[in-house]
Amino acid sequence: MPTRRLSLALYNALLPLGLLFMAPAALVKMRRRHGRWQDFGQRLGFWSLPKRAALAALPPENLIWMHAVSVGEVGVARKLITELLKQTPAPSIVLTVTTPTGYRLAEEIERARQGRVVALYSPLDLPWVARRFIHELRPRRLVLVEAEVWPNIVAQATDAGIPVTLVNARLSPRSETRYRRFHRLVAPVFQMLTRVCVQEPEDVDRWASLGVERQRITCTGSIKYDPQGSAADPIQVQSFTDLLQTLGLAGRPLLLAASSHAGEERELAKVFQSLATRHPTLGLLIVPRHYERGPGVQAELQALGLPALLRSQAPAGRTDVLIIDSTGELKAWQQLATLVVIGKSFLAQGGQNPAEAVMAGKPVVFGPHMENFKPLVSLLLSSGGAIQVAGLNELEPVLESLLADPARRDALAQAGRTALMRHQGATQRTAALVPGRSD
Repeated sequence: MPTRRLSLALYNALLPLGLLFMAPAALVKMRRRHGRWQDFGQRLGFWSLPKRAALAALPPENLIWMHAVSVGEVGVARKLITELLKQTPAPSIVLTVTTPTGYRLAEEIERARQGRVVALYSPLDLPWVARRFIHELRPRRLVLVEAEVWPNIVAQATDAGIPVTLVNARLSPRSETRYRRFHRLVAPVFQMLTRVCVQEPEDVDRWASLGVERQRITCTGSIKYDPQGSAADPIQVQSFTDLLQTLGLAGRPLLLAASSHAGEERELAKVFQSLATRHPTLGLLIVPRHYERGPGVQAELQALGLPALLRSQAPAGRTDVLIIDSTGELKAWQQLATLVVIGKSFLAQGGQNPAEAVMAGKPVVFGPHMENFKPLVSLLLSSGGAIQVAGLNELEPVLESLLADPARRDALAQAGRTALMRHQGATQRTAALVPGRSD
C-alpha cells in the first residue's frame, strides 16, 4: 500500500489542475450567491484587521478549529458548538466554511457567541496554506463535520500533534464508490484521523473498510437528527407568523416545498393548483435550495398563472404563493407548515434532509430519489414516520388524503418524531468524544 507521503504527493500533483478546472464554475457560483471578492484572501490565510482582532481576542488555551461546508453542515456545527461551550473550561472555536451561504450563517453564530466563536472562510487545501492556518491559529483540536477530510489539512494537523476528529461522519453512495475505487491512495489519509463519530451502527464497517482503525470509530448517532437543540428560533417563527398575517396566509393550510431544485417548483405548483380547486384556502410556500433562483422560480410560476410573491418583496400585498429567497430560515418556515414536501427527491438525485421537518412535528412526503439519506429514510418509512411516492404523478393523491385527514397527518408526524428519538443525545455523546491535545 502507498505510504502517506506517496498519497499526498500524488494528490498535490493533481490538485492544481483540479483547482484550475473548477475555478470558473466556483467563481460564477460565488458571485451568484453574493460572495465577496475581498474575502478570497481568507482562503489563503490572510485576514482583515477586524478578523485578526476577533481572533486575537479568543482565549487561546483551548482553541478548536471546526470546519464545515455549507448551510447543512453549519447547522450541525451550531449544535455541537452549543454543547462544547458547556464544557469546563469552555473552548474557543474558529469555524471555517466553504460557501457564501454557509459563511453568512457562521457569522450569525459568531455574533451570537461573541468572544468565543470566529467565522472564517476555509483554506484552500494546499500544503503551504494549510500550514499557515495551523501556524496562525495554533488550535488544540481540529473537528471536521460530516465529510470534510481534506488531505493536506489533516496531514498538517497530524504533523503538528493536533488530534483530528470527524463528527457526524457521512458517506454518500457516490463518495463511497469513489473512495473504494482509490482505496490504496485514500486509506493512508483516513488512517490519520484520531476519531470518527458515525451516525449508524452499520457505518462502522464502512469507515473501517476505507482505512480508519476500527477502535477509533464510535457510533454516536446523528447530531443533525438529535432532537436536542433542534427547535426553531421562536423570535424568527413569530416574525414569519406576522408576515403570513400580512400576506393573508395566516391560519390557512400551508404546503411547503423544502429545498426544492430546478424544475421541481413548476411541477409542485401544478399539483398545488389542482389541490386548490378542492381546498381553496390552501397556500404554498417554496424554499429553493439555492435562494438566488427565487426570481427565476417566480417567473416560472407566473407563467402558470400563479402570482407568486418573493420573500424579499414582502409585504407587497396578499398572495397564495410565497417564495423564500433568503437563507437560514427553512427551520422556522417548516414550523409554520401543514405539510412538507422534500426537494431534490423528484427531478434530481440524492434528496434533501427531511429530519428538520420531522422534528418540527410535520407530516413529510418525499419522492423516489433520497439516495443520500438511505438510513434515515429506511428508519422513517419502517416506523410509518414519512411517506415516499414513486413520482410526481403519485404526489397529488397522497397530499389530497393528508389534507382531508388531520388525524392521519398527526399520526404521521408523531411517528416520525418518535423514530428520530433514537438519535437523542447524539450531540452530547459527540462532544464528549472530541479529544484534546492533552487527552
